[in-house]
Parts: sequence; C-alpha cells; structure tokens
Amino acid sequence: MDWQEVSGNWVLIPSKPIAIVHFLGGAFVASAPQLTYRWLLEALGNQGYVVVATPFVNTLDHIAIARDVLNKFENALDRLRATKLLKASYLPIYGIGHSMGCKLHLLIGSVFDVERAGNILISFNNYAASEAIPIVEQISPVFKVEFTPSPQDTNRLVQDSYQIRRNLLVKFNGDNIDQTLLLTNLLKPRFPDMITVQTLAGNHQTPLGQDVSWPVGQIFTPFDAIGQWVKQEVYRELNQLKRTILLWLNPLSRV
Repeated sequence: MDWQEVSGNWVLIPSKPIAIVHFLGGAFVASAPQLTYRWLLEALGNQGYVVVATPFVNTLDHIAIARDVLNKFENALDRLRATKLLKASYLPIYGIGHSMGCKLHLLIGSVFDVERAGNILISFNNYAASEAIPIVEQISPVFKVEFTPSPQDTNRLVQDSYQIRRNLLVKFNGDNIDQTLLLTNLLKPRFPDMITVQTLAGNHQTPLGQDVSWPVGQIFTPFDAIGQWVKQEVYRELNQLKRTILLWLNPLSRV
C-alpha cells in the first residue's frame, strides 16, 4: 500500500476498504500531510480505511480554503471511482482534522452540503489572526487583519449550522493552545448524545509523531532492549491516539 497523488490529494487505498477518511492537518504542516502525519495516516490505512489527505496553504480566507479542499477531495473520489481504484459502490466518509484542520471540517459541515458519517476533531483551536500569526500586527499595524470567518463568526456559524451529528473531540493534557472545551460547548446543545470528548496524554504536536526504525541484530543485546523500551515510551501517546480513533470509528475493531 503506497501513497498516490490523485487530483491534488495524497491517497492510501487498502486492499479491502471499509470506509473513507478525509484528513486535514494543521496550518503550518498541512502542505505535505503524507509526510508530516505519515505514521498516523498509514496506521488508519493498515486498518482498512481509505485515506485522502488534502494539502493546503494557509491564507486569511478560511472559507475559500474549505471550499478548495472539499473540491479536491470530491474530485479525488470521482477519479478513484472512474479508474476503478475504488470499487465499492458505497463507503461511509469520516472527516479527521488536526488543529486548523478541525476548523476547516467544521466550516465544510456548516457551509456546504456534505454527507459524513462523523468527524474526528483533534486539538481544535480558533484563534484570531493576531494570535495565530503574531507577525500580522507587524505587517499591518494600521489596518486590522483577520481570518474569514473571524473566530466569533466561526463559533456562531458552527452553533447555528453545523450538520455533522456524530463527533469525536480529542484534546491532549499538555496542549496549552487547545480550545476543545469551547467547541464542546458549541456542539453539545446541538447534538447532546452524539458528542464524545476524550482527553489523552500528549501535546499539540502528538499527532505529528513519526515512527523510528530500530533495527535489531541477529543477537538481541541489552542495547537493543533499551532502544525498544525508548521507542515504546516515545510512541505510547501516539498509539493511544491511534487506538482512540480506531475504536470510535469501529467499536468492534481490535486495536
């Protein structure tokens, strides 16, 4: 199972797909999600999920980005079906977003007519441009520069119009820029029995963890044992995130 570039997306197709995941990453690491989120996305692919990771470059117009990534995603599905790379007539679609990717999935679910089986929103934050990009104030000290929609407008839009009923919200206990509690308060009144919140060990960068190859020689030495232990500790948080996602997607899965 190798990454393929399809209609501006990076795609993984398992041999027996059970569902489709549309992945959107964080603002400054989203231009190459097949690299920056490789471990997590390939773990999903290995469990039977078609992964469509859509790169994007951050601008102030987040509605335009949401429209663009949605168009690229739908074009990829059309292309995969036309070329028979995706043979199943129907597979449920889940959105997964990290950081700014959460905001884009929330905008997609609020502004556009889409069908989703659910969304997984990891480390949501919705800061103003001056907080998210401090250099903005230096570039434009006279004219106020802000994202479109603004944080306040985004909150109102989600509260009034978000259509995706089933959601998993993930926050990390060491993440000091997370705003998942705010998002929970927006979504719970709308879908009171369909919002699951999980607090995990980790920080804002946890989803970006990458696997490290630790080759073991023909003879397993104490040094190899230490290396395997270190690797296990480093990836404990990332593995917990993987298990949390997979169990929510399929409560009967063995992970």
